[in-house]
Amino acid sequence: MTPLRQRFIEDLELRNLRENTKRAYVRAVTEFAQFFGKSPELLGREHIREYLLYLMREKKASESTYRQVLSAIRFLYRTTLGKDWVVTGIPHIKSDKKLPVVMSMDEVDRVFNAITSLKHRAILMTAYAGGLRVSDVVSLMVSDIDSGRMMIRIDGGKGRRDRYVPLAKHLLVILREYWKAARPKTYLFPGRKEGRHIATNTVYLACKQAMRDAGLKKKISTHTFRHSFATHLLEHGVDLRTIQILLGHRNLNTTAIYTHVSRKQIESTPSPLDLLQERKQKKAKATPAKKARRSTKNTTKKTPRRKKAS
Repeated sequence: MTPLRQRFIEDLELRNLRENTKRAYVRAVTEFAQFFGKSPELLGREHIREYLLYLMREKKASESTYRQVLSAIRFLYRTTLGKDWVVTGIPHIKSDKKLPVVMSMDEVDRVFNAITSLKHRAILMTAYAGGLRVSDVVSLMVSDIDSGRMMIRIDGGKGRRDRYVPLAKHLLVILREYWKAARPKTYLFPGRKEGRHIATNTVYLACKQAMRDAGLKKKISTHTFRHSFATHLLEHGVDLRTIQILLGHRNLNTTAIYTHVSRKQIESTPSPLDLLQERKQKKAKATPAKKARRSTKNTTKKTPRRKKAS
């Protein structure tokens, strides 16, 4: 390990980033250096621009990958190398405002019924019941399930923020059934290696298999259960602020995206085309009645009074 790599890893530790983030940053900087065959100490702004353009044009990297690579390189030059000027002026990629894919409740039920593994069903049910990220679910400890208070503790979620989510009654039944069969000791969903939790990639593969077995055409992932959790709560009258707290969002605007996919919100909003047709129909019904009233006025004449004889 080179001194620069060692110092970079130490700086990431001092920043107290999550293990997944640290690994991603180290991998991104390593691939950046390997692309030019030189140490990052010998590379400058034009090299960074060239590499980012390569990622976009040749590798067709996603927006999230581009942002992560740029963040890793910025951390390296600003914090580890102390060369802030090298990364100054390099633009952020503009994000597309894409709406999340959401399953209906019937589709969620179909996916659960298609899962044959009790462990995998318990994992995805926990993700849906609490609106959890897959990283939160696999990191759950047995002690995080508080059946006395009917709560689940999320320890050190995204952004190092702890929170609680409700423990659904039906989920508790499933988890107890799973616990009796698996008898986990520390991690609720242990992996193959002793003292490690199940790998997130294993959960991804189980989710894809369940989607195929359920016959769903939608492109869903483990995160779709989190999107569906928020949308279904919104459709059943739960306010945005409560959903924000349950999801652990820092900004309410992040939670507000679910108003764009909520069926209740959309269906309750009338289309101006329908309003136009209703207006025309009301006019059409009112026209014959007006004509009838006018004709009645014209035919009905007042009888003149006769003058009394003097």
